[in-house]
Amino acid sequence: MIQNMSTPGPIGVFDSGFGGLSILREIRKVLPQYDYLFMGDNARAPYGSRSFDLVYEFTLQAVRYLFDHGCHLVILACNTASAKALRTIQQNDLPLIDPSRRVLGVIRPTVEKVGEISHTGHVGVFGTPGTIQSQSYNIEIAKLHPAFKVYGQACPMWVPLVENQESDGPGADYFVQKYINALLAQSADIDSVILGCTHYPLLMDKIKQYMPAHVSVIPQGEIVAESLADYMHRHPEMEQRCRRGGTCYYLTTEDADKFDSLAGIFVNEPVHAEKITLH
Repeated sequence: MIQNMSTPGPIGVFDSGFGGLSILREIRKVLPQYDYLFMGDNARAPYGSRSFDLVYEFTLQAVRYLFDHGCHLVILACNTASAKALRTIQQNDLPLIDPSRRVLGVIRPTVEKVGEISHTGHVGVFGTPGTIQSQSYNIEIAKLHPAFKVYGQACPMWVPLVENQESDGPGADYFVQKYINALLAQSADIDSVILGCTHYPLLMDKIKQYMPAHVSVIPQGEIVAESLADYMHRHPEMEQRCRRGGTCYYLTTEDADKFDSLAGIFVNEPVHAEKITLH
């Protein structure tokens, strides 16, 4: 059963896998006072290559689970879920489930920020094949900055590099340089690049090593955290429904020990998750 609306609950943070932990880490730096409930659908990751319908179905299952466990506010800390499921959930499902609850994504805050950073209006986006194919960044940037040009580059090897803890290995050098070169070859005017996948901050050192100095690299964690703090300030009615205890609990649809061993590299602290089933 969904908990009573008057009972404060944790802020839910959902990702298809591990990458959303990099968003959670930055949110907790900015807003450490709240309780958080993180869920990774690791058993069905990655979402990047899955259809819109399947990503929507999986994401809605996760959102419902987090609502059922007391969350009034859920952050989709996953670019693919934000791209393929957020709008449908906001428009079609929330009015039926509970109009007072909220689900927010990571794409819109990032797009709002890029307008302050880019001077040429030529913006690159690194993402999973699913995020790039969805054109979600192109669509959102066109709404806010219609004169901007957007260039997408899928980076199918970056997530495996991170999850196999090869971020510092020679394979990382090869694939980071390869995708940077492929993106920049699309336009000499690109002056800002969005890291459109929550795994990619773990490759930041390599990315900065091979990215020309005049190109700004935009990670999402800090931007999403600042945006959430602003949201809380503007919506005191939601802020009051978010429990303050400074705790963080982790859920995974995969083996908990397996999750714990890798999750720690994203949040820089030991993690002890509970295994759950989504349906």
